[in-house]
Amino acid sequence: MIRRVLLLAFLALVCLPGPARAEPFADAVQALSAKGFRERTEAVEALAATGDARAVAILEALSEGALQTTADDRVVMVRGGTAVDAATGEVLAEPGPLNRITVNNSLRRAIRESLGRLGLFAAEPARRQAAAEALLNTQPSQESAAMLREALANESERRVRSAMEFSLAAMDLVAEDKTQRLEAIEVLSGSLDRRVRSMLQGRLAQEEDAEVRAAVEDALESIQTQVKVINFVSNLFQGLSLGSVLLLAAIGLAVTFGVMGVINMAHGEMIMLGAYTTFVVQEIFRAALPTAAFDLYLVVALPVAFAVTFLVGVGLERGIIRFLYGRPLETLLATWGISLALQQVVRSIFGATNKEVANPSWMTGGVEVVGGLMLTYNRIVIVLFALAVLAGLAALLRWSSFGLHMRAVTQNRPMASAMGIRTGRVDAMTFGLGSGIAGIAGVALSQIGNVSPNLGQAYIVDSFMVVVFGGVGSLWGTLVGAMSLGMVNKFLEPYAGAMLGKILVLVAIILFIQKRPRGLFALKGRSVEN
Repeated sequence: MIRRVLLLAFLALVCLPGPARAEPFADAVQALSAKGFRERTEAVEALAATGDARAVAILEALSEGALQTTADDRVVMVRGGTAVDAATGEVLAEPGPLNRITVNNSLRRAIRESLGRLGLFAAEPARRQAAAEALLNTQPSQESAAMLREALANESERRVRSAMEFSLAAMDLVAEDKTQRLEAIEVLSGSLDRRVRSMLQGRLAQEEDAEVRAAVEDALESIQTQVKVINFVSNLFQGLSLGSVLLLAAIGLAVTFGVMGVINMAHGEMIMLGAYTTFVVQEIFRAALPTAAFDLYLVVALPVAFAVTFLVGVGLERGIIRFLYGRPLETLLATWGISLALQQVVRSIFGATNKEVANPSWMTGGVEVVGGLMLTYNRIVIVLFALAVLAGLAALLRWSSFGLHMRAVTQNRPMASAMGIRTGRVDAMTFGLGSGIAGIAGVALSQIGNVSPNLGQAYIVDSFMVVVFGGVGSLWGTLVGAMSLGMVNKFLEPYAGAMLGKILVLVAIILFIQKRPRGLFALKGRSVEN
């Protein structure tokens, strides 16, 4: 009996509650109310060391000036007029007078670094990657490096791991151990981030070890080589994109100019009408159809823009241009007047301000091939679309009866007329076809810039250069000419500037035409030869 009593007494003593243990999170939050900035900085680091997800909101509130203290030194977050106890999350109905916890630059740096470390363990991969990349902007510290190593050991996402490895290498770049520095340099040599290059250049200026200096120089040379390759590929893609735009703008002009010899200065306005048609279709979709159907507006705008500009082109040919055949100067002046009139009509209807045409969701964004090289979806789609238009037009000219008649009129108009081909009808349909293609070029151009009444003026001179350089009436010449001019312009711009680059291209084409007046691909035929 005595043994039993003693045992119960012992258990009672063991199980009695001892002094309350202090919770690290609550202690760190309370320490933020300290009087000195040094103590607050230590509290910020202690709060981040807890790894508690609640610390993110508290540190953000401290950075924004929304962390305050009550009269009894409770730390509260004030959001939208509501005070919440930072440690417990309890809403305070009457917090009383509040004093804001101030921060200085040193404390702000500590907050940024702490937020970066806390983000390493977030549930979302994007937040973990952003946190790892943000650590590149902070001063290296043992705490950050230790937390980064811990996060890296548990990370499975490839992109996030890569970001963590680069940030960790940037911290190891200033390590005392030579082996660590060499390993960090090897990792950083694969990064194209400008901050990394600045770090390596700073390390080169401070490094005394010859082997490490040689490694840094090799890394900087490797990065510079990668940058040159990426710039070359980027210019290549931009040149291909510009060439596709020029191809779309010039292909219709190549058809009309090749068949009828009409210098159509209103061709740019057909592009502009196609772009405004796209804008109108977009607004109809926004106003009359469900939001889910908006992505289809561009598919509808293509045939509508073609139809509108086709009809305008046929009307212009039948009403004005057909009376001016054989009088090139008067045709040029007439079409220039038409272009001015069309611009004014559009200004009267839509206003002089630019109109925004949104990209469908499937044309928004891009694919990042490597760091610093982004291929946007809208440019990729335009390149493929331009090639599809060229292929479709080539098939129309090659295998349709209309194409056969057009080629016959192009090569020998009198003989085609003698064979019963209605050359006037072919002229009207050809002019309408060229205008319709210009209209769908406007649809494409609306996806890479704003729509304005002067849109076509930016492409009319380049379109004529493409047609003359490639060969009047030749589709393959138009393709080669557009791509050549697009590439040359983009590769000249970094060295000569946009305006001087265009001037040099124009001079080069003038000199080329002196040697080959018919362009790269001259058409064959009795009339053409004569």
